[in-house]
This record gives sequence, structure tokens and C-alpha cells, in this order.
Amino acid sequence: MKVGVVAVQGDVSENVEAVRQALAVMEVRGEVSEVRRGAAVKELDAIILPGGESTTISKLIRTKGIFSEILALSRRGGAVLGTCAGAILLADEGDDQVAKTSTELLGLMSMSVDRNHFGRQRESFEAPVKMEPLDRDFSGVFIRAPGIREVRGKCAARGWLEDGTIVAAEQGNCVGLAFHPELTKDTRVHEWFLKRVV
Repeated sequence: MKVGVVAVQGDVSENVEAVRQALAVMEVRGEVSEVRRGAAVKELDAIILPGGESTTISKLIRTKGIFSEILALSRRGGAVLGTCAGAILLADEGDDQVAKTSTELLGLMSMSVDRNHFGRQRESFEAPVKMEPLDRDFSGVFIRAPGIREVRGKCAARGWLEDGTIVAAEQGNCVGLAFHPELTKDTRVHEWFLKRVV
């Protein structure tokens, strides 16, 4: 199994390490690499779009040929995980901020997102997330995080905060998370994602 982490901005090394740890827990042989060019995506079974600044990431993955290759990977059955800013890019509908900044979305998931749903950087927090696929709550780290306002069609909510805010969604082999699972020592979310291509 080959997994890539888009390495243009954001929590790259943390996701690389989280994937390595998840593969070890799963006792699955695989390799994980940092992706800086579109050509590298052709060899992958799964890819992760990490957190960062969504407008910047969108522009950089377009410039470096990664944008179209992520779409091709998804079409051929590969798995795509977007965390925080990555979840925004997976959506097919953003909010006014997404429109104002001309952020180009991949549109792989039928969901609407609010870019800074929980406020600015200083409003970052950690909270339990009730994850449908997991046996117990996951401790979600939210840093200037988006919120998933609505899921439609084949897109399904998979994780919620206590107040009912959707913070995880799944559509086919795509997963969008408003939080950063790579910033915890808990590998269950990465394992759940990787099982799509094991």
C-alpha cells in the first residue's frame, strides 16, 4: 500500500508519522511519502490533504498538478482524506469566505462547509468527537477549524460534537474531518481511513 501526504503546507510530518503508526497497529505493510508534484499521485492508493490555509493549498496543488491527480485518484477508487483545510477543499460548496478568496474546491464530497466555523486561531480547542465508526469518542483538536454545515446525497455525517455540529463526513472513499487526528497519539481515525485501501 502506498499513501501520500500533500506536502505544500500544513501538518505534513505529523500526518506522515500518524500513517506510519496506524499501519504498524494494523500490521499492514505500506509506505508513506510526501507529495510535492502531481506525478507522484499516480503511484498512490491513498492521499491526505492536511490542514493549513485552504486558499493557499488550493492554489499550490493546482500549480503543481496535484489537483487534477487527486480527482483521478478518486475516480480510480483511491482514498482521499482531508483534515481541517483539506476538508474544505473536498467539499462541493463553501461559504462566503471561500467565494471571496476564489478558493477552488475539489468537489469530491456533497457537503457544505463554513471555513472558520469555530472562530480564529485563538479560539482553538480540544473536544470529544462522537465518531460513528469508532468504539468510543475521539479527542478532536480544532485549530481555526471549519464546520460541516450540511451533507447531501451520498455524503454521510460520521462525527459530531456534543452540540450536534457535524465535524466528520464520508462519501465513498473520501473522508472530510474538521479536526486534526494527526495531533493526537490515537491512530483510530487514520486506521479507519486506511481500511478503504487495505
